[in-house]
Amino acid sequence: MRELTTTGPDLWCTYAAVRAHAWLGRTDAVDDAGATRDYLLSHRNPDGGYAWSRGMPSDTWATFYCTAALKDLGEPVPDPDKTLAWLRTTWSGGAFAMTPGQEPEVWATHFAARAVIEVLGDQLAAQELLTWLAGLQTPDGGLTWSPDHRSDGGDVRACFYGIAVWRALCRQAPVEAPWDVPALVAWLRARQHEDGGFTFAAGATTPCLWATYRAVGALTMLGAEPAAPCTPWILSMRDADGAFVRWAGYQVPDVWATFCAVGALAALGEPLADVAPSALRRLSQLACPGGGYTYREPDAAYDALTVSAALLDPGEENDSHELRAWLEACLLPNEDGIMYMPGRGAEVRCTAWALAAGAFRGAEPERQRIGGWLASLQNPDGGLGFWEGRGSDMVSTAAAVEAATLLGGTDRTPLDTDGLLAFVDECRVTGEAEAEAWANSPASLPSLRAGLQAQRVLHACGRPAPDAARTLLDRHRVRGGGWANQGNRVPDLLSTYEAVATADRLGIPVEPDHLRPFLDRTGGAHGVAWSPLAPLGDDPLARCLHGLLRARLSGARRLPALTLS
Repeated sequence: MRELTTTGPDLWCTYAAVRAHAWLGRTDAVDDAGATRDYLLSHRNPDGGYAWSRGMPSDTWATFYCTAALKDLGEPVPDPDKTLAWLRTTWSGGAFAMTPGQEPEVWATHFAARAVIEVLGDQLAAQELLTWLAGLQTPDGGLTWSPDHRSDGGDVRACFYGIAVWRALCRQAPVEAPWDVPALVAWLRARQHEDGGFTFAAGATTPCLWATYRAVGALTMLGAEPAAPCTPWILSMRDADGAFVRWAGYQVPDVWATFCAVGALAALGEPLADVAPSALRRLSQLACPGGGYTYREPDAAYDALTVSAALLDPGEENDSHELRAWLEACLLPNEDGIMYMPGRGAEVRCTAWALAAGAFRGAEPERQRIGGWLASLQNPDGGLGFWEGRGSDMVSTAAAVEAATLLGGTDRTPLDTDGLLAFVDECRVTGEAEAEAWANSPASLPSLRAGLQAQRVLHACGRPAPDAARTLLDRHRVRGGGWANQGNRVPDLLSTYEAVATADRLGIPVEPDHLRPFLDRTGGAHGVAWSPLAPLGDDPLARCLHGLLRARLSGARRLPALTLS
């Protein structure tokens, strides 16, 4: 496959690699530790929080991974009081949200609580948090994503995160676990299969190292053991070179397989000396030049967004069959969507990009699987988050609606349209000065892109509001060409792309003489820029969006509604 691996290190991979080194007692073996530290620090925003990638807003997920990895490396967290202050802005009444203004859920609560207590050494008021944690237990004994998700049933990951929060609180002062612990232990043990590995939830059929690590970690924190020995199964996940794969038959020994295997063995109290040499050797093979890690060898570490962009870019000459085959191979066991990187977990934006790029065209069984998965992601508030259990946001909700449309319509998904409409209404900003404005989540700040995404959801649900869309487009239209996400002064490529895509969906005319100057200012012989103020570069996603807008300008192509942030 042509060179599509321009994204370099990944934050989750880097955290996993550093943590695995720490479990093995070998952080001295982290490749180019100074550059890896600098890579982690590059995710820090002026508000004190950390972001998934440069330019994105802070979230608790990235803040925990960056600060915990810095701690493992023996590096100080800069201005920790500012980071603590940012983390407290994500408190959402009873627990933590992923970003300020979102609904609380157990992923975010786990990351925030552990960052506050275990990394930054501060304290939390325990009682309110314990009450919220108690509401996670489902009738069959497991834990789920939030008290509002109790009817969805338990998930091993939710169990691990909830129990880890309780254990973090116990570091402040011992406190009783807020659940029926025997029922919780029984539910976790019931996730173990005959071969010794675990799955995430009832009905899942493929044991994997991710579920096994979370399950044995959760049981260990509760002072319990698996129903049967699972160390032999963990060790059976090694290939001929001694590197771990996520499940039997999966061909790539990736970074999270090593992370999960070493973490599971450590939780079980097993000696690590025998697996350390091969684990360290494999991790070193995944180090990126200039610091950080990716999920497999850097020259083969493709991701779903970049591959989709290469297929969608009118200016690219690709072996489309090979690229689509790669995308379709990302539909893996246990979750019926496509993830940013294969073998990790399905993510709604990447699924929409892959479908827009032609993945699974005409493959009805796989399309039905994806439709069912989308429906399972819909939260009780009607919106969807990046992946299962994550709090709702407008980016993911609009991506899910676009994916459903590409599958044949929201009627086939079946996404609950009343729920979608309720979430869009929750995100509407009702102040007089911000009439016809929407935010990415309730109580967050309004933006053009959130408003456009809301408009597309309303349109797909049969409640189009073209007058509101015109108001948004007029408010953020930039005099020299293009549209701005905030105000109307600095246009950017992503906002301009979403503006044109939404206008087309709603039948609102777009003036070519307004779009052309923006494209001329952001693209040329030396590359494409995300805004007229940014340097020209070779980012495949920017190149794709710019090329699609050029094709739209010439009337040659209808724009798919692609979202990133």
